[in-house]
Formats: sequence, structure tokens, C-alpha cells
Amino acid sequence: MKRNIRLILLGAPGAGKGTQAEKISAEFGIPAISTGAIIREAIASGTEMGKSAQSYIERGALVPDEVVIGIVKDRLAAPDCAGGFILDGFPRTVPQAQALDEMGVEITDVLSIEVSDERIIDRMGGRRVCKKCGATYHVTSNPSPAGDKCGVCGDPLTIRADDDPAVVRSRLEVYHSQTEPLKDFYAKKGILKVVEGQEKLEDTTALTFRALG
Repeated sequence: MKRNIRLILLGAPGAGKGTQAEKISAEFGIPAISTGAIIREAIASGTEMGKSAQSYIERGALVPDEVVIGIVKDRLAAPDCAGGFILDGFPRTVPQAQALDEMGVEITDVLSIEVSDERIIDRMGGRRVCKKCGATYHVTSNPSPAGDKCGVCGDPLTIRADDDPAVVRSRLEVYHSQTEPLKDFYAKKGILKVVEGQEKLEDTTALTFRALG
């Protein structure tokens, strides 16, 4: 019987957290909760929160804590999280991690996927996303089976504005200064595990499952 995993995925933008979240979700039967996807849905639907979030994302900045924390709190209260969950994109800062503790959320594992900045800049230039359903692909490492259309829903794939190299560099700077300190925060709790991102997706997945036991 698989254990109840309440997992936080860490890693710089483009490190492959979303893909590994999908693999872990399928293996353990738990929901993968991506705050980025939720925010992008708000942007696509043109809500006021979405418009506000878009202005932050396009310049590589973080969406304000109060917006993200509210989204996460509501999502973790859903019945499908009772048996475990994966958080991808939250927390992004130590204060957010402390807020998660204050919510009474018990985290069992924190997994950091490590990829160099240079590889991430190259990798994100080839990323393609579906605005309709949120599916993510890469032109070389994870191409859509439908070519330039989404393999899930058939809509055309697009390049996200925040995959522009200049924006990627800005996002990496934000990650190193604001999110990377979470590694020390969770290492002190004894639940941090590190996985070196590999060239082949399946190799990273194998290391991820090994780290989770």
C-alpha cells in the first residue's frame, strides 16, 4: 500500500516540476495542484485577479502572497486532497511556507529538482503550451503527438510570454533570491530531498520515485 504523500515540489522555472508532478500524481493517485495553472486559467478567462496576476508574471515577478495563499487554502480543503497531494508552485517564499504551517498543513516530503540556469534558458525556448487545457510540451524532449496542436484537446499550441529568454533570466533571479531559501527551511525539518534533473525525462522520473521511496 502506497503511503500518504503530502509533497512540495521545488525547482527553478523550467526545471520540469510540472511533468514530474504528473508522473507522481498518476503513481500515487493524488492530485497535482499547480498554482501557476490556476492563475493562468484566471488570466485566460479575463478575471480581475487574472489581469492583476498577468502584469506580475509578464515581468517575471511573483503574484502577491494573499492571492496565492487564498487559492491554495481553498484547494487543499477539497475532498480529493484527503489522501495526499502535490504542491507545484507553492510555497515560493519562506513566509508562504510559514503560512502553510500556520494553516495546519502537514508536509511529508519536499523534493527539489536541480537544473542549471543555462539548461533552463535553452529548455524553455522550446516549451509549448495549450491555453485551453493547460497541457505543456517541449519541441524536442516532450513533443505533442498532434504536432503543433495539443494532444489532449486539439487546440493550437502557443509560446508563453514568460518563456522569452530575458524574462526567463529575470524569473531565475527571483527564484534564487526568494524561493531557493526554502531548501534550507525544509532541510532543517528533515524532509528535503534533492534530485538532479537529467537530460532524459524518464531518468529524472526514476530518480524522483527513488527519492520518494
